[in-house]
Amino acid sequence: MIDTKTQQERVILLGVALQTMEQFDMSMTELANLAKTAGANVVGSFTQKRERYDSKTFVGSGKLDEIKAIVDADEINTVIVNNRLTARQNANLEVALGIKVIDRMQLILDIFAMRARSHEGKLQVHLAQLKYMLPRLMGQGIMLSRQAGGIGSRGPGESQLELNRRSIRNQIADIESQLTQVEKNRQIIRDRRVNSDAFKIGLIGYTNAGKSTIMNLLTEDSHYEANELFATLDATTKQIYLQNRFQATLTDTVGFIQDLPTELVAAFKSTLEESRHVDLLLHVIDASDPNHSEQEKVVLDLLKELDMLDIPRLAIYNKMDMAEHLTATTFPNVRISARLKESKDLLRRLIIDQIRDLFVPFTIKVHQNKAYKLYELNRVAFLDHYIFDQETEEVSGYISKKQQWRLDDFYE
Repeated sequence: MIDTKTQQERVILLGVALQTMEQFDMSMTELANLAKTAGANVVGSFTQKRERYDSKTFVGSGKLDEIKAIVDADEINTVIVNNRLTARQNANLEVALGIKVIDRMQLILDIFAMRARSHEGKLQVHLAQLKYMLPRLMGQGIMLSRQAGGIGSRGPGESQLELNRRSIRNQIADIESQLTQVEKNRQIIRDRRVNSDAFKIGLIGYTNAGKSTIMNLLTEDSHYEANELFATLDATTKQIYLQNRFQATLTDTVGFIQDLPTELVAAFKSTLEESRHVDLLLHVIDASDPNHSEQEKVVLDLLKELDMLDIPRLAIYNKMDMAEHLTATTFPNVRISARLKESKDLLRRLIIDQIRDLFVPFTIKVHQNKAYKLYELNRVAFLDHYIFDQETEEVSGYISKKQQWRLDDFYE
């Protein structure tokens, strides 16, 4: 894995195109960004069109010779492959090239390990790394699978390979036990949030789309943001006030990505679950990215996989100041540049309009002796119009169906 604390590793990228070139080009560009995020110096890129991957070395022998020449000439430290390698392919490539070879999954796991901040996040990443490592122990060197023999080596009769496997399985069991307890605690907090009166909003989107910038814009807080992939890994929930005293919570979660390792989908299930029980999803899209349409599809496919497509969504096309053209749109949507001051009020107004569309309108007459209850009603409803007379006032607004029972107090 890439060690960003030492001198930058000189790496070359390697990809084999089996799908359409448009998707492949997007994937290779993304791989380069991932490598840079991990601290690598990307020296070059090699691609090859094939009907199928070579079962032994992933690419053909001719391409392998070409890569070997560049590795030797340019003092390359690492080759990063834009696919998931088998243990056999990985080992054969390292032998053929004489340097370290990692695949896309290892690279993403490494970045996640760099970015995890919370105890739970670190546990989840460690678990994913161990699950990825376990089936790849075979082929990591002859010493791992050599059975001990001779005087002084008699004993249980386990090979070093089996000892390593047993160690990893024990670590996996221990981390899963810890995560089970963490998840219980998280579920308690989540249940409280689900049962609270606050309207719940979730931020989702492709990695580096600008979710944390949107979070800071709406909460006026300093949540970490950066122009890099996976700047945010741990779910963060904060309270915001949209209009008067109307309360809402806003949750920022890990960014989505093409070909997210299955180990991480499972490991971060509890983190992604933070957005499962929201009332409105804000789907942030980087409008300046030429591949934004494909990125939208990746997010929507994952939402379908997580059974979250039925949650109301508002698409936020961000970075419009750098967007040359917008080729596709999801509706309803808003187009902004989150770093521009005027975007804050525009986005807030459009979120309020979207919530109103989800709410039901109401009109009530409030007697003077119950006017104090309007203060509490203001927390869960938008109160727009007031008409006063001598003893009562007529109030109109919008409220969610699950909060309509609060209006009963005014009908008594």
